[in-house]
Amino acid sequence: MQLGPEIHAGARIRARNDELWLQRRLTTWNGRRLSPSLPASDWREELTSELELLRLERQFVERERSGVVATAAIVPRDPDAFVAWFEQLLHDGPGQGDALFPWLAESAPLEQMRWFLQQEVAGEAGFDDLVALTQVKMPAIAKLELARNYWDEMGQGHESGMHGPMLSRLARVLGLRTESQLIVSESLALGNLMVAFATNRCFAYQSIGALGAIELTAPGRTERVNQGLKRLGFDGEARQYFALHATLDVKHSEAWNREVLRPLVAATPEAAPAIAEGALLRLTAGARCFERYRRELWLTPEVPG
Repeated sequence: MQLGPEIHAGARIRARNDELWLQRRLTTWNGRRLSPSLPASDWREELTSELELLRLERQFVERERSGVVATAAIVPRDPDAFVAWFEQLLHDGPGQGDALFPWLAESAPLEQMRWFLQQEVAGEAGFDDLVALTQVKMPAIAKLELARNYWDEMGQGHESGMHGPMLSRLARVLGLRTESQLIVSESLALGNLMVAFATNRCFAYQSIGALGAIELTAPGRTERVNQGLKRLGFDGEARQYFALHATLDVKHSEAWNREVLRPLVAATPEAAPAIAEGALLRLTAGARCFERYRRELWLTPEVPG
């Protein structure tokens, strides 16, 4: 017996609702577990709850991995060949060349730009913290480059140059609200995936690949967003985060590929598929976000709620 279209539609709605519930729950947990706190008096109950959340997180990550594991398994193990494969993702990786970004640069009205940035800020897991978590016990050459990258994220010791606060300043200027109830599941999932990689040592190489993919592909997108903000009349201080990453990440990517990817694959060839997984998963999660953003922004005249 064939199911009617209303049955299929109902199943899709339930699946979307289940996914949104999962990503909101993981987002809340990640915000709590990454923040400094004090020991809980009911620590046994806390551990029981955390075990359930760890199970949900792992199921989420394994579901995502299942979509790329076959592709990642056949990447080159030779260091130079692997770096060449990785760099090619800039041209043919998931989400590259998405039409959303020329539109943001050239045409997006202010309210649509605000909605887009609201989603992006909410999905930003904090590159500085992700790097700090990922570098633990990494080999010396890779660890040194991760440290240099982290130092740049920290404004090289100057609070005014820290990258995270730059994004926070823009959020304040635009009056962005990032409560999870206002954020689409794809954006929440992107942040949750990055946190899962960085906080679980069994995914340390995936985290390396995912962070490297950000450095590789971010400059073109951030430059488009910077152009859009400039077109809409925002000054250089408000645009600082996107203007900076449009240029700095080019150098970061070159150093990352040379000082992190190549030495790691040379020392541990079997890590190449895991690094590739991380890159593919990060780009795939980003591509889903772009598709959802276009669907929300281009098909409705009003800003999505």
